[in-house]
Amino acid sequence: MKYVIKTERPRHPGFDAAKDLNPEQRAVVEAEPGSLLVIAGAGTGKTRTLTYRVAKLVASGCAPDRILLCTFTNRAAREMVARVEGLLAIDMARCWAGTFHHVGNRLLRRHGEHLGLGSDFGILDGEDARAILAGVIAQLGLKALSARRFPEPKVLHAFIGLAQGTGTPLPELIGARAPQLAPQLPAILDVCARYADRKQAMNVVDFDDLLVHWHTLLTAPEHAGVAAELQAAFDHVLCDEYQDTSALQGTLCDLMAARCGSLTCVGDDAQSIYSFRGADFEQIAGFARRHEGTRVLKLTINYRSTPEILELANRSIARNVHGHAKELQALRGPGMRPAVLPLRDVYQQAEFVAQRVLELHHEQNLPLSKMAVLYRNHSHSLELQVELTRRQIPYSVRSGVRFFEQAHIKDVVAYLRAHDNPRDAMAWVRLLKQWPGIGAQTAENYATSLAALSGSAEVAARLQQLAGTAKGRAADALTRLSTLFSLLDGTAGVAPGDALRRVVESHYAEYADRSFTNASVRKEDIEHLAAYAERYANAQEFLADLALFEGLAAENVMGAEAPDDRLVLSTIHQAKGLEWPIAFVLWLVDGRFPTAQSMRIPADLEEERRLFYVAVTRAADELYLCYPTIEHGRDGPATLMRPSRFLVEIDTAPAVFDRWQISEEPA
Repeated sequence: MKYVIKTERPRHPGFDAAKDLNPEQRAVVEAEPGSLLVIAGAGTGKTRTLTYRVAKLVASGCAPDRILLCTFTNRAAREMVARVEGLLAIDMARCWAGTFHHVGNRLLRRHGEHLGLGSDFGILDGEDARAILAGVIAQLGLKALSARRFPEPKVLHAFIGLAQGTGTPLPELIGARAPQLAPQLPAILDVCARYADRKQAMNVVDFDDLLVHWHTLLTAPEHAGVAAELQAAFDHVLCDEYQDTSALQGTLCDLMAARCGSLTCVGDDAQSIYSFRGADFEQIAGFARRHEGTRVLKLTINYRSTPEILELANRSIARNVHGHAKELQALRGPGMRPAVLPLRDVYQQAEFVAQRVLELHHEQNLPLSKMAVLYRNHSHSLELQVELTRRQIPYSVRSGVRFFEQAHIKDVVAYLRAHDNPRDAMAWVRLLKQWPGIGAQTAENYATSLAALSGSAEVAARLQQLAGTAKGRAADALTRLSTLFSLLDGTAGVAPGDALRRVVESHYAEYADRSFTNASVRKEDIEHLAAYAERYANAQEFLADLALFEGLAAENVMGAEAPDDRLVLSTIHQAKGLEWPIAFVLWLVDGRFPTAQSMRIPADLEEERRLFYVAVTRAADELYLCYPTIEHGRDGPATLMRPSRFLVEIDTAPAVFDRWQISEEPA
């Protein structure tokens, strides 16, 4: 006789979904299962609301292991699950909660054999994946055949992942994002095919494969049985930060909820700013079109910012045509109206920020860490970093390194260092390793030879001599390097900006294209550095100041609350999800923010406006919007700069900001 033990699913009639929730949040938590899109504005308690919805589902009788919760960090998933455990006093360990990759890994451990994967398959980290690609490239001899143009493994790996995440064929993606690589496309496709074969033979996958294979199990006709089993395993599917999902991730959510019909997606289309990483705005914008009977609920009650800041944010984002309209409502009382500051140039912009930070720090006893300076691109912080260091105001760059410490900045500066002082062996090693055919040991040997010289003329001659004894790609590289150093000789006694530009034009632009996925951003950084370097009469003065800047430790400021109390510097992309009492936004001029390229494409301009919206909603109490009015030209008079259209278009009655005029007084 066969016995079947039945256990009643736990119910928690005492769970109060209304506790600690406002009416909007309560409506989300108590909504009936189905297709539910929650548009959660900045600072509206999105995480709490989603947590309570999971708790409500479990309290209503759903077993934890029949809930799939996809988040963008495993930490967020752990915090939500722990909060549910606290609310219900039950064990939620069986809940399928985590990042898409975490869930994909768990599913493939159970069903990977259908794709030829053993349950013990390994997962490649980025370094391992690039090593396999490098091996394939070396096996095919592509470096020798195409030294100047073939992409580095890390670039190729990034493009493979982006193509898979966006569902864009690799040839189309390269044509749009890296047209300079188009001549290498047949070889690139061959490398990708061999890379896939090697992974299969080694029983390994990379991070992107975790999602691609999961999708294959759900869509391939030969795996229909597995797909049915996966879909039958869950009664509810929920997704956090939905505005950041890729086309592949959005499709996985749709497929996993196809049978149960209960899909809850929470996000803010007004904060969709990661298209460059593969985020697909259409996932959140077109949700209702894909899911018949969708209910759209909105969270608009903001706990973070003053009414004045939200009024400016609302007016700005309302200019976007695409998306779900909403207006944030402040729960807090009135505060200071945002300030717009036209400043003479980037140097006065930096001086104002530094001075205002010190005023707030000393006069209001506000820790430096409670203030943030936000900008569109990392290069926009160059002058500010110099000014903060000069004044010994400690700062930290969020999720990044200081401007002058970035690899591409050190790369191009190495040419000026070696040209100004040929005995600088470290500079020689750094720049030589950038050239095809010159490995680390060869670079050390060449550097030792070159560092024994005393003048640039001797350097050019020695490089030609070395080229004569070298072979293959190294010979060509040394010849080109000799020519470049001859060009740099023509910059003696002149501002070093042109020297940096010659390095880029002669070599580094090509090196960046095959070495970095964000080559255009890095080249923009170098151009900004070149413009900054024009302040100096010669390379020697520029390099001396650069060395002093890097050596000056900005560790202490009078009255600092703690040794680690530092002003926060961050790109807006890195600041998303964070908040500070005080926020400064820099470089609000057309061509910089929004970028010149985005102003030509309506969809891109709307994303730039969403980026501006993210920036202003980081501020809780005070917001300062800064822009330089002139830019000092390369070869002539200064250029008048137009304030960002994001400021111009909201400058209507009633006013949502005050315009401050800055006057300088003698020290």
